[in-house]
Amino acid sequence: MSSMSNFPDKWDVKSLGEACKTIKGKKPKNTGPASSERTVPYINIKAFESGRPQEFAAPGDYPICERDDVLIVWDGARAGLSGRAVPGYVGSTLAKVYSDAADNRYLFYFLQSQYGRINSRTKGVGIPHVDPTIFNNIPFPIAPLAQQRHIVAEIEKQFSRLDEAVANIKRVDANLKRYKAAVLKAALEGRLVETETDLARREGRSYETGAQLLVRILEARASQSQANARHKKPVQVDISNPKTLPEGWVWTSVDCVGDVLLGRQRAPQYLTGRYSRPYLRVANVKDSWIDFSDLEEMDFDEKHFPKYRLESGDILISEGQSPELLGQSAIFKGFPKPLCFQKTLHRFRPIPGSVSPDFAQIVFRSHVQTGVFRKLGSITTNIAHLTLEKFRAAPFPLPPLAEQHRIVMEVERVLAVQKDLATEVHAHLKRTNRIRQCLLQRAFSLTPSSGLRLRGDNK
Repeated sequence: MSSMSNFPDKWDVKSLGEACKTIKGKKPKNTGPASSERTVPYINIKAFESGRPQEFAAPGDYPICERDDVLIVWDGARAGLSGRAVPGYVGSTLAKVYSDAADNRYLFYFLQSQYGRINSRTKGVGIPHVDPTIFNNIPFPIAPLAQQRHIVAEIEKQFSRLDEAVANIKRVDANLKRYKAAVLKAALEGRLVETETDLARREGRSYETGAQLLVRILEARASQSQANARHKKPVQVDISNPKTLPEGWVWTSVDCVGDVLLGRQRAPQYLTGRYSRPYLRVANVKDSWIDFSDLEEMDFDEKHFPKYRLESGDILISEGQSPELLGQSAIFKGFPKPLCFQKTLHRFRPIPGSVSPDFAQIVFRSHVQTGVFRKLGSITTNIAHLTLEKFRAAPFPLPPLAEQHRIVMEVERVLAVQKDLATEVHAHLKRTNRIRQCLLQRAFSLTPSSGLRLRGDNK
């Protein structure tokens, strides 16, 4: 324990084990949605974070908590996280902590200040648990009750200012996300750069329209189909009430401007084998980037390997995902090892001379932002699926090639600025969390000179 000479008069320092009592929660036998039998709220982590219990239990002999009692996560990855209770039964992964010598709010903020210490020194294999030895031996500075309330009031005043700053930062972040969606939408409505039609008219020259480009693509694909029976006629566009496109553009389908393939099924017989190779799955594909840090392997023999091998410029699109992220995509730009892809992903390989991979990526990102893919998908148990047929028939706005390149350059320029601003915003959010912890640490520091001037003097 720290020397009492470090504190104002009438302060005391005890270990948490000496100053507090801890009651571990217990899971009732009958829990679930509220009913005539299940009438008592069951307070788990979500309940104390939101203040709105979703689970209830039948009355019984279980540990209870009252409003504003202090709860702490005792089991799990967030062990040491503290919260304020609402009336009900204490969750089985939680514990109620109370002290006759401390105001509940004062104890709550002190435990918040100790989260890093408790969470980083847990015990247990598999599921971490609060280490009672560590927890019980943490020094707990106890001020007189009036000063405890003064300290709490000062902490909450500072936190209120921080909360206001965080709310403003989050508003900026939300606006930046809306701005990104607006940029992608504007790009596909011909409002981001001068259209090839207007530019050609002003310069007094001719140009290949999107419709003429599409005819050229389809003629080339028809010849390819005649030469190779494996090549099928592309699926035409499936659009209900299509929006008007700029002059010189044309609606077509994803399948008309690229070869589409669904990845290989991860069947048990393919998990191991002579030709085990790394592959990408939906968890690896983020919004416009690919995470190569967590690759799994599957057997792709010499017969199937060429079919599923990725080439630079291929675009991977999620087939199964949460509804708001359905169709999330990224361009594959190469990897030191040959990579294949799983059935949870579609591969889009642009037809040479028809559409640039970067422009196709803009189309797919916009379809996620505007909900086009979500409307085409089907939802089962909170997971949406974009079938191969639906993806192939998805609408694709096709501008002239030169205009595609200008759109790509402008989108990249504008979104680079947006990304830099978003990075700065997220850094500010992290900084507010550090400030919050710093305030708590200083409020309960064992050295008064480093405190928040909260403890008063030696009167």
